[in-house]
Amino acid sequence: MHSFLKNNVFSISFGTSLSKLAGCIRQISIAAAFGVGVTYDAFNYAYIIPGFLLIIVGGINGPLHNAVVAVLTPLNKKNGGIVLTQVSIKLSILLFGLAILIYFNSRLLIELLAPNLSYEAKSIATYQLKILTPCIPLSGFIGLSFGALNSQKKFFLSSISPAITSLTTIFFILLSWIFNQENEYSHFFTYTGLLAFATLTGTLIQFVIQIAEINKIGLLILESNFQLFNDEEKRIFKLIIPASISSGLSQINVFIDMFFASSFQGAASGLAYGNFLIQAPLGILSNSLILPLLPKFSKFRSEQDNRGLQKQLISGVEYCFLTTIFLTGFFITFNNQIVELIFQRGAFDYSASLKVKNILIAYAVGIPFYLCRDLLVRTYYSIEKTKFPFKISFAGIIFNIFFDWLLIGAPIKNFENLSPYNFGVVGIILSTVIVNFLVCIFLSFNLRNENINLPNLDLVRKVILMSLASLIDSMLCFNIFKTTNNFNSNFGEILFLIFGSLTFFAIYFLLTKCLKVNKFQVHKKKI
Repeated sequence: MHSFLKNNVFSISFGTSLSKLAGCIRQISIAAAFGVGVTYDAFNYAYIIPGFLLIIVGGINGPLHNAVVAVLTPLNKKNGGIVLTQVSIKLSILLFGLAILIYFNSRLLIELLAPNLSYEAKSIATYQLKILTPCIPLSGFIGLSFGALNSQKKFFLSSISPAITSLTTIFFILLSWIFNQENEYSHFFTYTGLLAFATLTGTLIQFVIQIAEINKIGLLILESNFQLFNDEEKRIFKLIIPASISSGLSQINVFIDMFFASSFQGAASGLAYGNFLIQAPLGILSNSLILPLLPKFSKFRSEQDNRGLQKQLISGVEYCFLTTIFLTGFFITFNNQIVELIFQRGAFDYSASLKVKNILIAYAVGIPFYLCRDLLVRTYYSIEKTKFPFKISFAGIIFNIFFDWLLIGAPIKNFENLSPYNFGVVGIILSTVIVNFLVCIFLSFNLRNENINLPNLDLVRKVILMSLASLIDSMLCFNIFKTTNNFNSNFGEILFLIFGSLTFFAIYFLLTKCLKVNKFQVHKKKI
């Protein structure tokens, strides 16, 4: 593996892994407490807008993060701190106004996002959305601070920061369980608003920690003349708006997917559980592979070294597909064991498990295109070329509306479905897979206009060989383990999954080596 990928990979991977572990425990707790019931369904709709801002605006690898990395990296701490303060003040005012608007129109927004949701679910979602609105102005500074920390090569805190909200949610669920054992009449307040209050509290704690760390590294400079815009601020805001749509394609499509999913009972909960299982390892890969690349790309572009940028991007794309195709095969092969081991307990019964298994397989198919699209989009705005990703992302949203509608039977209100093929919730996921695939193609070919030429035919050949290796691996493992999957304990299931994972990895590694599509080298230290 190239040295630029090795730098900071351990700290990023370790921090992200801890965050994902905390997130996994959080989802296990939510599944046991709520299952695929109305309360968790409602929370997933209430969280759409605040979550969009927390993930896209306030998240690591979001547009604020990447814009700040690109602008602050070449600046000294004093100038960087002044720019950070100026942008923070203006963005916080903007987001605070947006939060007030959302609070007083929460019922209308839930009606628009989930027209077919039950009356009870809409009422709970409205209540939860009002609780979550303070997260909106907080998301701006969190996103800015992520970028500021990473511009100073402080990756660990950014990677581990999401664990705070997860741990807070776990604490709230545990506290609610203990409290409700003693006072059953308090159930509605603590249970209905529990996840929203936990998310808000976790976001506040994260905000305070980020301020303290920014101050520690000397970027919290409170002196500001509040001048309109200097050059660095203009660059940040110029990158934020189109990049919010470009990098937020998947999150904007969540709005669309949830709109169509409101027709299916329990769909929102099922999508949340399935998406979490995919996002846990995918988040580690995204942060480990993409995060160290962005400052490198910006440096290559500032030095006008397109050849170096091109070489690193090709390597990044290859590693992207090598790892994600492995994940696709793994999730398809072991989906039964994964869902049953992680979720099937408490309120999460067998019918819920079956629904999430089908969703997990559909999500797994789209993993390679999801990460590749992320890498390509971030490549564009790391070199400050945002127009084309903006256009193609907007087109992708329109395509997603069409494919969502088509794959659930092309329904027409007060008429029968136009198509006999209704794939239900799975069709909604496959729609996103198709759109991400198309976006990857357009983004990769358009890089030629930026003097970055990817060897697309060679990459396609390698992807086909990687997919063949994953398919063979999956078939072998399925046949090896199909008669050894009857365990009566979680410990037995864990051992089975660990042994199956190691076997799957070993076979995949050897097959990709034999097919000469795996460049990963294990270097031994000289004694």
